[in-house]
Formats: sequence, structure tokens, C-alpha cells
Amino acid sequence: MPRVTHVPDTFSLEAPEAQDEAGQVSAATRKLQMLRSLVCGNKYEKAARAQGALCIAGVDEVGRGALFGPVVAAAVILPPDTRVRGLRDSKQLTREERERLACVIEHRAQAIAVSEVDVETIDRVNIYQATRLAMAAAVRKLAVAPDHLLIDAMLLEVDCGQTSIVYGDSLSISIAAASVIAKVHRDRLMCELDHVYPQYGLASHKGYGTPEHLAALEQYGPCPLHRKSYRPVAQASLPWDKTNS
Repeated sequence: MPRVTHVPDTFSLEAPEAQDEAGQVSAATRKLQMLRSLVCGNKYEKAARAQGALCIAGVDEVGRGALFGPVVAAAVILPPDTRVRGLRDSKQLTREERERLACVIEHRAQAIAVSEVDVETIDRVNIYQATRLAMAAAVRKLAVAPDHLLIDAMLLEVDCGQTSIVYGDSLSISIAAASVIAKVHRDRLMCELDHVYPQYGLASHKGYGTPEHLAALEQYGPCPLHRKSYRPVAQASLPWDKTNS
């Protein structure tokens, strides 16, 4: 099957919008409103099956923007016409919702695989390529070989039909399932690593560049699991560079 890229239609923004002092809607607010307007269903799964696909895997990642730890990808194969109430992009769900949905997905899925790509690889090949490596590895680890992939805004070096869908984790139930599995896996990993590196507050921000995390980087410097190729980490002063007061 051919590799294709789908860009969703333009959606209206009807919900109340946060405005800045000049009365302008922020870009972040506009994007959030747009994402909330998208409907997560099985339209793309049905389209792939109409073209002859029998086993479809949704693929997504989490952690591209984090300053700390691996990027994580998941691949999920759901039975045809699966419906999971409340399933959508993991970033729009609470922790409790993600944990509940992960249990539902694990119970219903025909196959699930998760793959991590470490910090050293991210720094060596860049985060985009590391993400593609993680996604491809997750697909190859599936116990059932898919014949078509639905991927969130990316194409992979995998010998398989593929559909790349912009905002796919908000449009495809298979990609949303992979998003939830990857997010729950990585969040649990960050909570475990919080016990190893308690000074950074990983359990709360999961390695992303929050003010708390940036302040800890400034105070303690980066640890071996920080991404040295990321500017906030590269600019952080190492402890032994500081003058003792």
C-alpha cells in the first residue's frame, strides 16, 4: 500500500478563547481549541482496510520536547471497529484518565509494543531521527506483524504501508491508543528516576523544561540523563564550574 500523508481539514474554534492584553488569542490557545474540536475515531482504520489492510498498527511517541530521559514510542494493534470511550491524545487527558485507558487498551489490544531510545542516541542523531528509530523499533517488536501503519505526522523506514496523519493522536483511535501507552510508560519511568535524581523534581514535570526543572538545572547542573544537545541543558552551568562561596 502507498505511503500517504493526511492533513486534517480546517476546524472552527467555537469555544471561549483566552486573550492577551491586546485582546489577541494566543497561538497556544488557538491550537488547544483546534485539537479539542477534532474527533478521534476509526475513519483512518476503515480507509486502510478498504484498501486491503488486514492488520493495522497505530504508532506514536512521547518525550520529544523533554530535556531529560529517553524518547518513548508505542505501537498498538486494535481489533477492527474497536471503540474506547474517552480515548484521545494523551496530552489532553488527566493522569487518572490515562491510567484507566491504558488498562482498557492493554485488555483489548491484539498486540502492544513499547521502545525507548536513550539520551546518548538522541544527542548523537538528533531528536527527530531518534523518534523515528523508537517508532520503527516499537513496530518491529509487535508480536503480530502489521501490514499498515497509522503514524502521527511521520513516516518510518519500515517495509509496510503507512499513513502519516497530522494531529493523528487526536484523529485516529489506534494512534491515540499508542499515545496513551507511550505516555503512561514514560511517566512511570520518570517517577522511578525521580528516586535516583530527586533534586530535579522529575515526578512532577516528567523531564520537561518547567521553571522548576530549569531552576534545578541552574543549581545542580545536568546529570547523565539530561539531553546535552538541548539548549537549556547545554547552557546550564555544571556544579564544578561554579565558584564556591
